[in-house]
Amino acid sequence: MAKALFRSGNEVSVGNFGLGDRLDKWVSLTPAERDALSQLEDRPRAIRRGTVLTDEQMRSEDMYVVRQGMLMCYVLLDDGSRQILRFLFPGDLFALSALLYDRSPDTVVAVSNAVVCPFDRGQITMLATEHPRLLSLILVLNQIERVISTDRLAGLGRTSARTRVATLLLSLRGQMRQAGMDVGASFAPGLTQEEMGDAIGLTAVHVNRMLRQLEDEGLIKREGGRVHLLNEAQLVGEARYIDRFEGLDLSWLPPGR
Repeated sequence: MAKALFRSGNEVSVGNFGLGDRLDKWVSLTPAERDALSQLEDRPRAIRRGTVLTDEQMRSEDMYVVRQGMLMCYVLLDDGSRQILRFLFPGDLFALSALLYDRSPDTVVAVSNAVVCPFDRGQITMLATEHPRLLSLILVLNQIERVISTDRLAGLGRTSARTRVATLLLSLRGQMRQAGMDVGASFAPGLTQEEMGDAIGLTAVHVNRMLRQLEDEGLIKREGGRVHLLNEAQLVGEARYIDRFEGLDLSWLPPGR
């Protein structure tokens, strides 16, 4: 069994942070826009760690906003192995594929105790007709996630195991910052080595070996379920990491209503 090196107990410490908080980082939302977003989150549902919200190929009509906690999306491959596609934090949207398909393309499970808010297609229709800027911002979030996924996919084929581990640590820290979490050079990833490996195509043993290597070289320190980035500049340089939440061009957005 993989050692839960980065999980303290069963919890990942997070705040209560919604989609409006996420989008308000980029634009100044109008009161009407905030009210519209709050309607997406008016049915909060508390779930425990390990709860499966959607199963691959299961019929699903609901979409979700994460309010608290950490979740992950994955698919099972033909050989029975798991490929983690995405980690979800407060303010993230998921299961938007329900707009197009009646069956879920992936499985979504809670990594920690969490709060999620289900909503339906009709609420997206409302945003499209009454608040086009909000729908445009959801498109922006979707495109950022697509580019992050592309970065990870490219990394699986062309980078070393050490680089993949370093990139994953930096990416997780970046997502946590976007989720309003108080993280700096030190943070708690909240993942087992097996989960890390399933995200970057490595075994848990290989992940552990690369973490030890980064630690032995003075680039990181692991302590009490936390990772301390001791030489972030070198890690970023080696991984050629790009923070995809920076440098956004939002000049094309329509005005808020």
